[in-house]
Order: sequence, then structure tokens, then C-alpha cells
Amino acid sequence: MHGLIELWESVRDFIATGGDVLYVVAAVLFIMWVLMIERWWFIAREYPAMRDKIIADWNAREDTTSWYAHKIRDAWVSEATTLLNSRMNVIKTLVAVCPMVGLLGTVTGMIAVFEIMAMVGTGNPRLMASGISMATIPTMAGMVAALSGVFVTSKLEGKVRAAVHELADSMPHH
Repeated sequence: MHGLIELWESVRDFIATGGDVLYVVAAVLFIMWVLMIERWWFIAREYPAMRDKIIADWNAREDTTSWYAHKIRDAWVSEATTLLNSRMNVIKTLVAVCPMVGLLGTVTGMIAVFEIMAMVGTGNPRLMASGISMATIPTMAGMVAALSGVFVTSKLEGKVRAAVHELADSMPHH
């Protein structure tokens, strides 16, 4: 319990040093990770049953060689591809937004530095340092958040591509 309190205090101090923009970075990061976990869940748990049903429906068809059958096959593969790719563009957008929100923190931190300089002049480095911290910490947080999303998104895209190719290869057309 004591360790959790210390962890919470260090997070609170980090946010106080970095400014309120870190709440926005945290919110974007949370939404991004919820969507990425949902995609992993769909690919690992829900998609296999859907894939097996599509393959079973294809194998149950008597006609798999006509133009009409090929169009049905293409439609089923397309529907599966659409379901596999759903929310991927939102995830990619959130990954791209993370550094932008961090840069917003840079701007607000620099504004704080300039306000301090306007009020007390350049003679108080401690006051200026707090504004500079407020400028750099959100940028770093936004970049770290984006990097975590980039790696997971590339893995998810690879899994989606592999699943689509596997489905298409499992439904031979003669």
C-alpha cells in the first residue's frame, strides 16, 4: 500500500511539473491503448470463429468456380478485411495526435516562461526553470506515448494483413 501511495505521489508531481496538458496526453494515450487492446482481442478471440464460419460457408457451396461465386468470395473477404481494419485509422490518428498534444504543452510552457520574464525579468532562473520544465515534459510524454503506439500499431497491421491473406488462401477458387 505504501508503494502505491509513493507511486501516486510521483505521478502527481510529474503532472504538476509538466502542466495540465499532461492530462490531455494521458487521455489520448488511454483511448489509444483501449482501442489497440480491443483490436488484439478481436483478432485473437472473435475473428477466428468468424473466419471458420466464412470458410465453412465457402466449402459448403456447390459452385466455387463461376463468376458469381468469385464475387461472393471477394465480398466475404472484403467484409472480413473491413472488420479487421476497423478502428485502425482512429488508432493511427491518435498515435499522430500524441506528439501534437505534447507540442501544445511546449507552447503553453513557453508562454509561462515569457509571462514570468515579463513580470520579474530574467534575474530569477528558478522561476524560469519551472516554465521550461512545463515546456519540455509534455513534449517528451507525447513522444513516448506516440512511440508506444507506433510499435503496437505496426504489429497490429501485420496481424491484419496476415489474417486477410490466410482467409483468402483458405478459400480456393478453381
